[in-house]
Amino acid sequence: MPDKEPTQQAPDPAFSRKVGDQEALKLKARQARAPVWSGLGMLGLIGWSVCLPTLLGTWLGQWLDRRHTGTHTWTLALLIAGLCLGCANAGHWISKEQRAIHRGNQDAG
Repeated sequence: MPDKEPTQQAPDPAFSRKVGDQEALKLKARQARAPVWSGLGMLGLIGWSVCLPTLLGTWLGQWLDRRHTGTHTWTLALLIAGLCLGCANAGHWISKEQRAIHRGNQDAG
């Protein structure tokens, strides 16, 4: 019995283009991959953006409580205000980074 050779078909150009695009995306992602320290730095930046306004609000509240005694506490009110401001600030940083990542993916695609 003679060996039959498989018939070879011409490659589909749309498929080849799709594979090429995916490979280019992979290479771009590999080149743009940030080191672990960069991610930890961003985490630290977000942490400080919440922590610093909270601490400043607490400090200012204690200072006001010592200067102006009254029926309500400035410390608690300004601690909560600082925490809210810090969380809004962190949300701003996160959405800014997400937009930058999304914009980078659109440029690649």
